[in-house]
Amino acid sequence: MQTVVSVFGVRPFRIGGTETFARELSRQLGEQNWQSVLCFLEEPTPEVRQFLSLQNVSLEVLADATHFNPAAARNLAKIIRRYSPEILHLHFTGFLGSYVWLARLLGVKKVFFTDHSSRPAAHTLQRAPLWKRAIARRINKPLTKVICVSDYGFRCLTTLDLLPRERHALVYNAVDLSRVSNDADRASQFRCRYRIPEDRILIVQVSWMIREKGIPTLLEAAHILVAQNANAHFVLVGEGAQREQFIADAARLGLSEHITWTGLIEDPFGAGVYDAADIICQLSQWEELFGWMIAEGMAYGKPIVATRVGGIPELVNNGVSGFLVERNNSVEAAEKLMRLVQDSELRRGMGEAGRKQAAEKFDLKTNVAQLVNLYSL
Repeated sequence: MQTVVSVFGVRPFRIGGTETFARELSRQLGEQNWQSVLCFLEEPTPEVRQFLSLQNVSLEVLADATHFNPAAARNLAKIIRRYSPEILHLHFTGFLGSYVWLARLLGVKKVFFTDHSSRPAAHTLQRAPLWKRAIARRINKPLTKVICVSDYGFRCLTTLDLLPRERHALVYNAVDLSRVSNDADRASQFRCRYRIPEDRILIVQVSWMIREKGIPTLLEAAHILVAQNANAHFVLVGEGAQREQFIADAARLGLSEHITWTGLIEDPFGAGVYDAADIICQLSQWEELFGWMIAEGMAYGKPIVATRVGGIPELVNNGVSGFLVERNNSVEAAEKLMRLVQDSELRRGMGEAGRKQAAEKFDLKTNVAQLVNLYSL
């Protein structure tokens, strides 16, 4: 079988956007009798391994692959020699490195790179200096195509001018709509599992528990909102280096009875996170390249409150499928959340608008087909 090797510089510990993309890519490759080799930083958890187990899939571990280092390069060379792939696709690895040349020297015909990196807060789009452009074009000369997961990401890279514009393509990140089904039983079980009263309106953020994801702003907004409406309840799903500090901050704000910290949930779809949610929140500080959890919430028909940063405005149609607020503005966020908490018809209407947009723009099957078409199998 002809083969595509995909390198993901992530740890496969949950069934998230990366894992669902890897499975759908493998499924579509299998339809064309191609093998899919999926490389992660470590062994997948049993649940993820089972999710990825298709007949044409092989799983490999490529530790420390996020940035070039000799050990990772040697291991990648072994994988390439073992499978002799026609295509290598790099995800969550450094843009500049030796993997592209290594692959071409070992006979790989095409090398793709997908840019997943969010930019710092208030990032300015500008052309790179001449010397940087010259070095980047030399290093990435063998690169077939750079895939951008949002128009914001496309503009970031093409403005830098590190590669000719025609070697970039836009393929949105997307949601596996076949796994989306609103389930009242799952919603009830989720509330029961975390002892959340049935009368609470749930505002959910699924993200890393880090400052860049806007958790401090969310806690300040929660403090304002709960003081006005005791039926509001916040659910924060995820782990992160600053989680314990945020829990302490929430306690100091008197939010302990109105906030639930679930920790990591391996499969938010299967666990009922989106079924139980009434509102999805994402108050990121940095320039999000896409916003996978926003797209997932939209697919479930939930209204969104998110910051006007990076590629998020490409997902949320302000005033139609949700509300966009300014970065670090807890008062504005609380005001928009209050409108949704108090108005079930507004939630329903915005949620339905988001569901339609997700089906039109962020359908995983359709968007992966666009990528496979770029492969020219």
